[in-house]
Amino acid sequence: MGRTLKKFMINFEEIFASLFIVTTTTLVMLNVVLRYFFKTGIYWSEEVATGCFVWSVFLGAAAGYKRKAHVGVDMLVSLANDKIKELVTVIVDIILLVINGYITYIAVIYLRLSYTKPTPVLGISSATISSSILVSFSLMSIYSILFLVRDIRHPERSQEVL
Repeated sequence: MGRTLKKFMINFEEIFASLFIVTTTTLVMLNVVLRYFFKTGIYWSEEVATGCFVWSVFLGAAAGYKRKAHVGVDMLVSLANDKIKELVTVIVDIILLVINGYITYIAVIYLRLSYTKPTPVLGISSATISSSILVSFSLMSIYSILFLVRDIRHPERSQEVL
C-alpha cells in the first residue's frame, strides 16, 4: 500500500490531468452521438467538458514543469564551462520562481474575482474552473523552490527531474 501511495503522490498531476482529459473526451463523444443519432444532447456537457479540459491543461503544465519537459533553448549555455552553467541555472531558477510566484499571486486575485461569478449553464462558481490556475502555478512555485535549492546544493544534478 505504501508503494502505491508514494507512486500516486509522485504522479498525481498526471493522474488527475489524465482523468480530466478522459472525462472531456467521453463527454464530447457522448454528446456527438446523442445529437447525431437521437437529435438531443446533454445540456451541461459542453461546460463540464470545457472545465475538465482547462484543469487537464493546467495540471499537465505543472507536470511538464516538474519533469522538465517544457521547451528550453540552451545552445549558448551548453557551450559554456561548468561554473557558468551552474550560475546560469541558478539565475534561471530564481527568475522562474519569481514568475511562477507572481502568477500564483495574480491567480489568487483572479480567483477572488471569479468566485462570485456563476457559470452560464450549471450556475456553479467560476472559481471551480479558475482554481486550476492557482493550483498549477502554486505547484510550479513549489517545484521552482525545490529546483533552486537542489541546484545550489548539488549543481551536478540540475538536469534531474523531481
